[in-house]
Amino acid sequence: MKITGIETIRLGEFANLLWLHIHTDAGLVGLGETFFGPRAVEAYIHETVAPLLLGKPALQMDRHARTLQSQYLGFSGSGVEMRAASAVDIALWDLFGQATGQPLYQCLGGLSHERVRIYNTCAGYRYIRSASGQKTDNWGVDPASASGPYEDLEAFLHRADELAHSLLEQGITAMKIWPFDFAAEASDGHFISAADLDDALIPFRKIRDAVGGKMDIMAELHSLWTPPAAEVVLRALAEFRPFWVEDPIKMVNADLLASLRARTSVPICASETLATRRAFREFLQADAVDVVMLDLSWCGGIGEAKKIATLAEAWGRPVAPHDCTGPVVLTASVHLSLNCPNTLVQETVRAFTSGWYQEVMTDLPDIRDGFVYPSQKAGLGTALQPERLAAADCERRMTAA
Repeated sequence: MKITGIETIRLGEFANLLWLHIHTDAGLVGLGETFFGPRAVEAYIHETVAPLLLGKPALQMDRHARTLQSQYLGFSGSGVEMRAASAVDIALWDLFGQATGQPLYQCLGGLSHERVRIYNTCAGYRYIRSASGQKTDNWGVDPASASGPYEDLEAFLHRADELAHSLLEQGITAMKIWPFDFAAEASDGHFISAADLDDALIPFRKIRDAVGGKMDIMAELHSLWTPPAAEVVLRALAEFRPFWVEDPIKMVNADLLASLRARTSVPICASETLATRRAFREFLQADAVDVVMLDLSWCGGIGEAKKIATLAEAWGRPVAPHDCTGPVVLTASVHLSLNCPNTLVQETVRAFTSGWYQEVMTDLPDIRDGFVYPSQKAGLGTALQPERLAAADCERRMTAA
C-alpha cells in the first residue's frame, strides 16, 4: 500500500486546526490532525513533506517519522515541522489500523486497561478558537452566548463549587483550572501580589469547601511564570492538595524545573509543549517531573508518544496525554492511554466532547461515568463528517503523486 496523495483540510469555524488526509492506492484514507498555525503547517506539508512521502509504502511509520524528524531544521521543538510530522504520523497509524482491521490500541500492543479515568479541563465552548495563542483574551468566556450547559471556564472563575458538584454528578472526579493567568499577564510572570494570589485561590477553596477530597484538582499555570514567582504560587497551592501543578515555568531548562520541584511539595506535571523523546529524557534525567504530559499532535505523533511513554515508564513516571485542542488528537490519545501500562489519566473537555467535536467527527471516544472505554472500530475509528468537508468554509488542498 503506497501513498498517492496528501490532502490538508481547514474549516473557517475552527481557525486553529489543520486536518490531514493521507490517500493510498488501496483506497484507504488515514486521518491526522494538528493545532495552531494551520496555514504555516499546511504550506510545509505540501512544500516539504509531500515530496518525501508520495509513492512510499504507507505502513513504514517509524521510517517516515525518522525522515521527517531528521530534517536540517525543526527536529527539536514543537514548531511547524514537528506539528506537520505529528499529523502525518497520526494519519499513518490510522491507516495501519484500517489495513489490519484492528483498533489502534491493538496495533500499539493491545489493551493495558479495560477503561481509563478521565478528568475535565474546565474550558468553555469557544476556548482558544482564535489564533491569539494561550492568553486570557482568547478564553472565549461569554455565558450569554453559550451553546450548551457546560460553560466551565466561566464557572470555575465564579462558581467553582457548583461546577465541582456538576462534575461529580457525571462521575467525573478530577478537574483542571487556571485562575492564575490574569496575574501572570499583569506582571509578565515576574511576581504575584498578595491580593491577586488570594483571588486566584478562591476557586480552589470553594471546591474543597464544597466537596472536600472527592474532587482531584489540577492547577494549570501555562508556563507563564518565572521560577521565583512560580514557587510562591506552588507553596500557596499546597494547602489545597493539588493532584498536580502543570507547566509552572517555560519548559526550556530541566534543571530549573527540577530545582523548583525540590523546593515545593506539590507534584509537577510537564509538558504538552515538549517534542520528541530526547526532550523528555532531559527532564526525566533531571528528576524534574512527577507526571509526564504529552500532546500527540505536537510531540511527533503516536509512534513518538509511545516511545516517550515507554521512556517515562523506565523512570517510574506515569503519563497523562493532553487534549484541549481537537477531536482527532483526543481519539488518538485515548487509544494510547488504553495501551500504555503507565497511563494515569486522560484529559477531556466536556464542553468539546458534547459540543463541537460531535459536529465535526463521525465518532468520538466512549466517555461515561468518569472513564473512557475502548472502541472496536479499525484504526482511529472516526472520520470527518462528510457534510463538513462539503461546507462553504472548508478549504482543501491536495498534492498527489
